Amino acid sequence: MTTTATEARSTPRTDPRFGAQVAQRAVQQAVQQEAPQAGSPAGPRSDARTRRQELAAFLRSRRERITPEQVGLPRGTRRRTPGLRREEVAHLSAVGVTWYTWLEQARDIHVSAQVLDAVAGALLLDRAERSHLFALAGEVDPALPGKECTGPPEALRLMMAQLEPYPAVVQNSRFDIVAYNRPYGRLLCDLDAVPEEDRNCMWLAFTHPQWRAALVDYDETVRTMAAKFRAGMAGHVAEPAWRCLVDRLTAASPEFREIWARHEVLRPEYQARTFRQARVGIVRLTATVLWTGRGAGSKMIAYTPADDETRERLERLQELVLAED
Repeated sequence: MTTTATEARSTPRTDPRFGAQVAQRAVQQAVQQEAPQAGSPAGPRSDARTRRQELAAFLRSRRERITPEQVGLPRGTRRRTPGLRREEVAHLSAVGVTWYTWLEQARDIHVSAQVLDAVAGALLLDRAERSHLFALAGEVDPALPGKECTGPPEALRLMMAQLEPYPAVVQNSRFDIVAYNRPYGRLLCDLDAVPEEDRNCMWLAFTHPQWRAALVDYDETVRTMAAKFRAGMAGHVAEPAWRCLVDRLTAASPEFREIWARHEVLRPEYQARTFRQARVGIVRLTATVLWTGRGAGSKMIAYTPADDETRERLERLQELVLAED
């Protein structure tokens, strides 16, 4: 039977079909609002979308590493998902399943600090991972404040010169080598011979043969470095300089691609370091960090000998450097 336009207009709003149609239209409108629009202009929207995608990938990687037993849930016999299911994370976080699913789908939804705290607890995030989560979501975690601050490296050159024969370097959180003294310039390779755009510890560790050879515990060093870099990148995820470095490393190093896909994050820590200097041999060093501003941004790292043998070898390295000059 065909319904005329007049009948359609006179249909009472108590008709169940009317309520279903209204609900269906509301859902469709909500989905359209959440879905990314084709041809959206670059800029803030593009940056926000990049950040949401990185957040979604990070959440998935953390969820898939946790076993049900770790959070007190039964494994069951029909589990095919590695780690936890989305609905299990939602339950543990006391949030809706649909809402959490949208979060892992990089939908454009607002996430409060309270909800992030609950999700972090459900996923058993450590301090570094929690900080990474809040940074990607664009929310401030009072327990882990910090923005990158940079200082004028010229103001530190005299101090670094006075530290010779001990190596010293100024780096930012992207591992760019901003300034260095003569011993550091010969510690792992001849930095003066490296193009300025390639003076980045991440780039050199994955691509420079002499720098790689100088890292005694190479596998652990590059894994840790990549995890620290990812943690630092959370506050800069859409910035061109950071993305450019990741893209270059991804194209140049299969090893980096494999490590980067793990989504590991670590807080900055500076412990004893051991390097294989090409001309004087093994040197064992203790790193001391001087931050040049508030937060974990630009910093000066001074390396002092951990033993007498290293002190003698650093003095010998200084003699070689001065002889070259």
